[in-house]
Amino acid sequence: MLMTDIHVRTFVGPALRTYLHSIAKLRMDVFREYPFLEEPDLTLETARLKRYLTSKESIGVLVFDNTTLVGVSLGIPLTLERDEIQRPFLDRFHDISTYFYFGESVLLKQYRNRGIGHHFFDAREAHVKHLIQYKHICFFDPVRPEDDLHKPADYLSPHDFWRKRGYVHCPDLHCKLVWKELEEKQPSEKSLTFWIKDLHDDYAPFERSNESKKGLS
Repeated sequence: MLMTDIHVRTFVGPALRTYLHSIAKLRMDVFREYPFLEEPDLTLETARLKRYLTSKESIGVLVFDNTTLVGVSLGIPLTLERDEIQRPFLDRFHDISTYFYFGESVLLKQYRNRGIGHHFFDAREAHVKHLIQYKHICFFDPVRPEDDLHKPADYLSPHDFWRKRGYVHCPDLHCKLVWKELEEKQPSEKSLTFWIKDLHDDYAPFERSNESKKGLS
């Protein structure tokens, strides 16, 4: 079905400021779901997102239904991410200046399975290739057991989607972050493993556009 009111817009660095609070709220709403199951902390999430405003290389791909924000996907140079996310690469003597980090893609449930995930990756990958100096893209995924009792019956793992886009799971490259799950009394450490895509030198030109797609199907 054609969704004429759905549109995707791409913002770079400081241009995200207008939507910072809405992005933080949306992320917290989706992070309550599996696999993060995170207890919302809007103040903390807003503070973390402010790093995206400091770099002209960071990117936010925002999905709107008319004027309502319903999805967001972020990216930032790894050198500007938290120490806990940089540490696994530094410990293995990777040059983190060659890595671009993709933040989580979040989308309200009723807008999923409509191809929007591809737009998230297409826009961010084109942005990274335009920047030229980055050789790798990385992001992480929470470690959850296959028989996890918290996993909803209708949960679809994104792993095959990521593999088809050229990302490789690197289970030996992992980090630990602290957050409070919905059923926890106190925050605790969570394990996350990285996925990496190596880029090539034959980059296609990236035409910047503040509004990249409309009427997604």
